[in-house]
Amino acid sequence: MYRQFGKRTIDLILAVLGLVLLAPVIIAGLLVAWADTRTNPVFIHRRPGLRAQPFALIKLRTMSGQSDSSGRTLSNIERTSAIGRWLRRYSIDELPQLINVILGQLSLVGPRPLEMRYLPHYSPQQARRHEVRPGITGLAQVTGRNSLNWEQKFELDVEYVDQHSLALDSRILWLTIRRTLSGAGVNASDSSTMDPFA
Repeated sequence: MYRQFGKRTIDLILAVLGLVLLAPVIIAGLLVAWADTRTNPVFIHRRPGLRAQPFALIKLRTMSGQSDSSGRTLSNIERTSAIGRWLRRYSIDELPQLINVILGQLSLVGPRPLEMRYLPHYSPQQARRHEVRPGITGLAQVTGRNSLNWEQKFELDVEYVDQHSLALDSRILWLTIRRTLSGAGVNASDSSTMDPFA
C-alpha cells in the first residue's frame, strides 16, 4: 500500500511544505551562487529517472566554467570555489530538487540519479536501481555518501529497491537531516565529486 500510494502522497506533501519553509534558504543560495559564479545560478542536468526515462534535474550551480590557457576545461575540484564547497557541504545546492519531487520526477528517498552516460555500463543487477523513482537522498547517501565506492553504492541502491518502506524512508530522511546539519561525509577525500563510473 505504501509503495503504490503512500510514498508518492508523502513525497508531495513534504516537498510542498519544504519548498515553502525553505524558500528563504533557496533564494539566499541562488543569490550566493550567482555572486560566486557570475552566471545563471540554476544548473539543469539531464538524468535518468524511473525506468531510466530522462528528466531535467534542478540544482544550484557550484562550479564555474573556467578553462586553462589552452581552452581545456579545468577539473571539478579546480572549478569549485570555497562558496561552492560550502553549498555542497550543507546540501543547499540540492534544495531546488523539491520541484522535481512535486513534478513526480524524483522521490524524497531513492537511489540518487546519476549521469545518462553511465546507463550502458550498469550490470543487469545494478540497472535495477531504476525500478523506483530516484531520490534526493538515499540509503547509500546516509550509509557513507562519497566515501563508498561505486559497487558499494549500487549494492545499497538495489537493497533499497527491494526493501523500501515507510520505516526505512523515515530513517533515511532523519539521518539525512542529521548529516546535512553536521556537514559530514559529503565529498570524496581527494576531489569534490566522485571519479566517473566506468
